[in-house]
Amino acid sequence: MENREEECYYSIALTQVPHIGVRGAKRLYDSIGSAKDIFKFRKELPDRIPDLSKSIIEWLDCPEALTIADKEMKFIVEKQIGYHLLSEDDYPSRFKDCDDAPIILFSKGNLKLNTPHILNMVGTRRATEYGKQFCVTFIRELKALCPDVTIVSGLAYGIDINAHRAAVENDIPTIGVLGHGLDRIYPSVHRGTAIKMLEKGGLLTEFISGTNPDAFNFVSRNRIIAGISDATIVVESASKGGSLITADISESYHRDCFAVPG
Repeated sequence: MENREEECYYSIALTQVPHIGVRGAKRLYDSIGSAKDIFKFRKELPDRIPDLSKSIIEWLDCPEALTIADKEMKFIVEKQIGYHLLSEDDYPSRFKDCDDAPIILFSKGNLKLNTPHILNMVGTRRATEYGKQFCVTFIRELKALCPDVTIVSGLAYGIDINAHRAAVENDIPTIGVLGHGLDRIYPSVHRGTAIKMLEKGGLLTEFISGTNPDAFNFVSRNRIIAGISDATIVVESASKGGSLITADISESYHRDCFAVPG
């Protein structure tokens, strides 16, 4: 493997090591600067990083994680999956300084994650005609005012898919952040829109292939929607739900939040 492929391989492996987690992997990566070196110098890590548990030496001795990484690298090559390493320039710059940023992201399409203006639109799955029309009107008018904008959402029912479709219709790049791997589209009825999005924008995820679209994964992906964006617009959210979680995370990242009440 070439250097970049090696770094991808070890980054995937690090995400699969039990006990470390997203924040732990980010801390290790920030301190050492290379996933490969985290494994290579695992016995020295407690001496190099203050307050790091010595159990890390045992945790990183994990053949299962390397086996998963090997399988995923084959998937990446076969399906022509893009990947974005935390240390590289094409990684979302808005997200790099967040403690819970994943050390690697996977993509499909023609994504530009550092365009001048990135806005996410999220909201209720039970969108009214008013909410749907707001997506259409707002995005059309936004194109005229800010032609270099990118629209981000979660490819879910309701506001999400309407935001993606409005962006496609107005020739605006749009990115769907997934709560599962790139071996599937969920919900499957949005596959047609997802394919259109690949031409200008595409799909983004932190999850490897074979990851199921479980509820807790969608909560996790909401931080990516918030983290790669300048601002969040919540459209017709219920009093509880994923879109308000996205708004809360966005606020914690010191990003602007706006709301269109139902």
